[in-house]
Amino acid sequence: MASKAGPPHPPPSSTTMDPFALTLKLLFSALRAPRMRLKIPSVSLPSPMTVFSLVLVTYFMVISGVVYDVIVEPPGIGSRQDAGTGAYRPVVFLPGRVNGQYIIEGLSSGFMFLLGGVGIIMLDLAVDKNRARSVRIAFLVAGVSFVCIAYVMSILFIRIKIPAYLR
Repeated sequence: MASKAGPPHPPPSSTTMDPFALTLKLLFSALRAPRMRLKIPSVSLPSPMTVFSLVLVTYFMVISGVVYDVIVEPPGIGSRQDAGTGAYRPVVFLPGRVNGQYIIEGLSSGFMFLLGGVGIIMLDLAVDKNRARSVRIAFLVAGVSFVCIAYVMSILFIRIKIPAYLR
């Protein structure tokens, strides 16, 4: 069985053009591109401290649950009625729900994680031999303090959130 081939295509020639292409060819043959001396803009790299600040702010926003807050739109802070007086009292942590949070709860937890991270960075700066001894001791004390405060407060936040945790 031989396959049927269609009629052969004529060879392309420069004389057979569609009218739109011919119009464009006439238009651009009459116009000339201007001579312009454009300078390429120079983009300088940001400083290391700027990059560090952007990374730190991004880390804080991601850890704080800003994406969750934008999607779910939880209230900023909750309230609970006091059984004895009947008055409404503010509640910062949404108790009993691990997968839910108030906005202030996420921000405070994110700040504690950020504080622990900055403490670890300070501990790293404390081992630099090129710094003065007093500066290294200050970094060491501040770093240990920040890490301890962040750890204790994070455990406290978890115990408020989940009352029977680690008991």
